[in-house]
Amino acid sequence: MKALKKARQLIESAPESAAARVLSGLVVALESEVPYAIDALYTLGYDDFELALELLQEWRLDRYYMSKVRLLDLSVQVGEMSRAEGTAGAPESAAPQAA
Repeated sequence: MKALKKARQLIESAPESAAARVLSGLVVALESEVPYAIDALYTLGYDDFELALELLQEWRLDRYYMSKVRLLDLSVQVGEMSRAEGTAGAPESAAPQAA
């Protein structure tokens, strides 16, 4: 739960940041069970990369935890905001769209 909360706080505090977009893309890919280009994680700084790894561990341990739902909702909103702005952020170009 710690990583879920940290990721949510990071995304809420700076949804336009590259780290927020990468983490949001990861969350959406995990929830929708679609492939995610792992090289997007390498664009993160060390602390955010560690957060992504912690997020993966927590996601695996408890897929249906309520904190995850809030994080997913926020991540989808960031993705929609990015598409509305017409930006091509790393997660959108790295993560394939669901068919």
